[in-house]
Amino acid sequence: MKFLELPPRFFFFTGKGGVGKTSLSCATAMHLAGQGKQVLLVSTDPASNVGQVFGQAIGNTITRIHGVPGLSALEIDPQQAAQQYRERIVGPVRGTLPDDIVNGIEEQLSGACTTEIAAFDEFTALLTDSALTADYNHIIFDTAPTGHTIRLLQLPGAWSDFLEADKGDASCLGPLAGLGKQRAQYKAAVEALADAQRTRLVLVARAQQATLREVARTHAELAGIGLSQQYLVINGVLPPEEAAHDPLAAAICTHEQAALDTIPEVLKALPRDRVALKPFNLVGLDALRQLLATTASQAPNDDVAPVALDAPSLSELVDDIAEDGRGLVMLMGKGGVGKTTLAAAIAAELAHRGLPVHLTTSDPAAHLSETLSGALDNLTVNRIDPHIETERYRQHVLATKGARLDAEGRALLDEDLRSPCTEEIAVFQAFSHIIREAGKKFVVMDTAPTGHTLLLLDATGAYHREIVRQMAGTGLHYTTPMMQLQDAGQTKVLIVTLAETTPVLEAANLQADLRRAGIEPWAWIINNSIAAAAPNSLLLRQRASHELREIDAVATRHARRYAVVPLLKEEPVGVDRLLELAPRPSLITERA
Repeated sequence: MKFLELPPRFFFFTGKGGVGKTSLSCATAMHLAGQGKQVLLVSTDPASNVGQVFGQAIGNTITRIHGVPGLSALEIDPQQAAQQYRERIVGPVRGTLPDDIVNGIEEQLSGACTTEIAAFDEFTALLTDSALTADYNHIIFDTAPTGHTIRLLQLPGAWSDFLEADKGDASCLGPLAGLGKQRAQYKAAVEALADAQRTRLVLVARAQQATLREVARTHAELAGIGLSQQYLVINGVLPPEEAAHDPLAAAICTHEQAALDTIPEVLKALPRDRVALKPFNLVGLDALRQLLATTASQAPNDDVAPVALDAPSLSELVDDIAEDGRGLVMLMGKGGVGKTTLAAAIAAELAHRGLPVHLTTSDPAAHLSETLSGALDNLTVNRIDPHIETERYRQHVLATKGARLDAEGRALLDEDLRSPCTEEIAVFQAFSHIIREAGKKFVVMDTAPTGHTLLLLDATGAYHREIVRQMAGTGLHYTTPMMQLQDAGQTKVLIVTLAETTPVLEAANLQADLRRAGIEPWAWIINNSIAAAAPNSLLLRQRASHELREIDAVATRHARRYAVVPLLKEEPVGVDRLLELAPRPSLITERA
């Protein structure tokens, strides 16, 4: 493996949830320990299962791994770190400031930026050659900080004054209010990250076009701030021999090869490794040793039975949605789970039933807009370009709030506007005028802001003020988008996930985020399920059997309603293929 050659002291594994960062980081740690090195594995993944992988409790203390001489591990709980971090900032003002102000501060500190900065706060000492890690040859981090977080830590130290003067907007600067005392340590940590002699970033992806496009963006963002020592690992590639007797496996191989053939240009120059999909769960030392092996790995069991999955279909959810005759349907979830395709499938099925539908998408490829536009009676489609809307929003804020700032203040505001929240705000503002149509037809939206972003917007009144401005003098009754989203009679939120451990946990965290904003998700959709596709390939059968635990967790613990959508042989582009995702009408079952 190229990424293991001449190993530096620090390894960072980064990539979307579910691509295999934890498995690869654990296998890398074992490999280096097997060479006689002293290795520390540190996880800052919110869905960390390092302890489960090694079959022992680890937690927030450095723990020796049984059966692997030289290897120790540490699990930093980012949620606990974030809670402690918030309390350091909010605790001194609780009871002295009005409750609504304290609640506003807590909300500003509840987003993803706070969690990531708090986790970085925890492991900064591990990056700066402290006495704690002096005895280790290699330190491996499962989950790296994003380029946005690193840029935040490089900013000037005037955060508190900037925020107190209400110059921020989105705002990911709020979490920085508690960092001033450790700026020297953060500076040293960022320098360690950017030092190619000490640090190697491993970008982990799957052989999927959408995933590779996202990794290309991550690569460019990190390289732009000096983190240039990057390697690409494409994980979970289906072995070609599985395609011999299974049309589904053959289709997967074809799609994966097409993705690899059209890999984004910026990734072509990176050292690249490919790791084959394994038939077994990557739990236990024997399984981890086989992950990076270049020789033939364990063959699938030849006696594995086909998986019999009895789960509600997407059509069953559409039956219930259609009964209302109108309303807002919002699909939410992490990137890469298939929100856009499922939004188009639901819109197409509703229109196919004779119901008026407006599908609004932020799909960057625009192929759904092109395919669906004019192809179905009762369906209209519009596409909103996230980049255009975000830049328009940024320029507006810089021209208004930024006009009164000095150079340092403008730099802070500009970085604030590069936060993940900003795109959510900008795109949702573009969507907001379309939402009003949901009183007379179906509006299906493929992208929505998180509960944290909605609460920030509601707290600042940004949407409310915009609606008031638009409706001024009309004499018409109106509600703000936030009010409409909280009304279960008008809005159905569908959470999209995959039948894998990390995506399901991320979806559960999203659900908790929405509930904090007073929005109750209506249903979950488990997309691209191998188990629902009834494969013939022995390897895929074993993979299907591993999905059942996650599907059961959704059905019994997380969702009031749910549906499972099978992995299809052909990409669902075009009306006919989209309609295949909701193939049969029947009655929806709801768990009490």
